Amino acid sequence: MTATLPFLPFSKPSIDEATIAAVGEVLRSGWITSGPKVQAFEAQLSEYFGGRPVRTFNSGTCTMEIALRIAGIGPGDEVITTPISWVATANVIIAVGATPVFADIDPATRNIDLDKLEAAITARTRAIIPVHLSGLPVDMERLYAIAARHKLRVVEDAAQAIGTRWHGQRIGAFGDLVSFSFQANKNITTGEGGCLVLNNADEARLAEKYRLQGVSRSGVDGIDVDLLGGKYNMSDIMAAIGLGQLANIEAITAHRRALARHYFDQFGAGFEAASGAQLPLADFENSNWHLFQIILPDNGPDSRAAFMTEMAAAHNVGTGFHYAPIHLFSMYRARGFGEGMFPCAERIGRLTVTLPMFYSMTPADVERAVAAVKSVLLK
Repeated sequence: MTATLPFLPFSKPSIDEATIAAVGEVLRSGWITSGPKVQAFEAQLSEYFGGRPVRTFNSGTCTMEIALRIAGIGPGDEVITTPISWVATANVIIAVGATPVFADIDPATRNIDLDKLEAAITARTRAIIPVHLSGLPVDMERLYAIAARHKLRVVEDAAQAIGTRWHGQRIGAFGDLVSFSFQANKNITTGEGGCLVLNNADEARLAEKYRLQGVSRSGVDGIDVDLLGGKYNMSDIMAAIGLGQLANIEAITAHRRALARHYFDQFGAGFEAASGAQLPLADFENSNWHLFQIILPDNGPDSRAAFMTEMAAAHNVGTGFHYAPIHLFSMYRARGFGEGMFPCAERIGRLTVTLPMFYSMTPADVERAVAAVKSVLLK
């Protein structure tokens, strides 16, 4: 029916001509690694997050690992997180020598269930990594009340949450350590990359050392290294893209919220009952709508694959799924995890589908995506 229409992907970056020109200027300048553009990007990010210190990195994975190191997390410690996230969220816990502990998710928000999180705290728990999944914030009052009660550090995985708010405050403008990603499908991108929002100047200096081989002093008198760091710095090429993207963040967020509203309008009040599918929580005040996801009806082990295949083959509409449950990956099974441990995460991880959502989408694109979903599910 719609196979002759152009392919509609589930995600697509939008880079304007001014940003492309700015990258060209960086390339012609001869300074393409970390330099004045990185400094400018960090300054603008700091302003965006209410004046808190911000340091940029070459991924939104190393930001979380470095945050854990800054928080003093290491061997013998436990860190609680969600099983529904990109695997990096748990991998960084292992990378610092700590033990990942999972708590199941809330079926409505699909974020970590804070009741189950608190129940998972032991004498060895030292930190929490909550994920603002799809840009929908975790309940920040409850989260930080739990952390304060048990004297835990919080590393927010806000990879998908730039532009997200909690009761009027931007995620990142308050809290503990907050990690953002600028990977290609995020609401703003630097191609790859990320940033870490920190609490004070001492943490910022420590982040700088971790991102550049642990160098604590560099100059005509030589260098000194006083901790084990890595090579995690952002380039000026990436920062030039980020500056162009950050300038449009409010328009990007507003457009995504408008697209999400249109999705709900197009699906209509009777869609869930008729299809057996579940729409996301309709939050238009806090969420940045990084992803628009539905939970499919459970029609067998191959139902999601069949749905995604038909969406592409019959309607030329791309879909994805975010995410497979981390605890069921082979590496985590080898650590003692398995089926049945987190049933809500396992059900949603098996049935979730991501529909198209990106800045250059139009209302007509939403209508096309919804028509395709209804054609597949309401046969």
